[in-house]
Amino acid sequence: MPHKMTLTGSATGPLREYDRYVAFDMREKGSPSAPKGLKKSTFISYTVFVAKKAFNKTGLTKKSIMHEKILVQGEPTLDIPIDECPGEIGIICFQITVLPNKNDKEANDSKDKKEAKQEVSKAQQEVAATKQAEKQAPVSQPIAKEAKQEAKTIQPEGTQDVVSFDEIIVPEAFLKTRPNPVKTEEVVEFVKRTGHLDKPLTIEKGSKVLKDGYRRYVVAKTVNMDKIPVIYENQKQED
Repeated sequence: MPHKMTLTGSATGPLREYDRYVAFDMREKGSPSAPKGLKKSTFISYTVFVAKKAFNKTGLTKKSIMHEKILVQGEPTLDIPIDECPGEIGIICFQITVLPNKNDKEANDSKDKKEAKQEVSKAQQEVAATKQAEKQAPVSQPIAKEAKQEAKTIQPEGTQDVVSFDEIIVPEAFLKTRPNPVKTEEVVEFVKRTGHLDKPLTIEKGSKVLKDGYRRYVVAKTVNMDKIPVIYENQKQED
């Protein structure tokens, strides 16, 4: 049975295009320590071969592949001509994923904090405007409480429950993906306009493991939502 391999890092050479696939070189350094009596391993160079269709889905380009950190999963091969495989080991790629960049993460965190401050400031202004309006046109206390309660309970259509953001458990498979930034920004703008998500997240009842809606989970984290609208995944009845 072929041996599976996983590589992480950036391309060390330019992207090369062929008829139905692309290729690029990577390298990884071995463990910093080795069992007693054995020599430490050095850098090993790899040549990765990826189907064009799979590569295009990542959004990588000839320029960006040299700077983005990627994860490659595949198996070694000895059937590639030497002129197409300058690396010491050839890898047939089954899956390629772009990993989050540390600098991007720090920039996003800074942006999140800035947006959070802006949201707080906006909320404070809205509260001040509401109080001013109440002074000009006072209403009875019971009606005001009712309106306030109704505003709090606005949720997207189909919502079955509202849970704390911290209760939702995100599988590792979701964490390794990066939602389309354009579509994610559209959802962020929707939340800023309406005050709630456009659709609820799907979670497993009981364990609260996320099953669908990772993009909206990311948006909820970005705008610091405390309560998240959810629907429960259909579960089989126990005998």
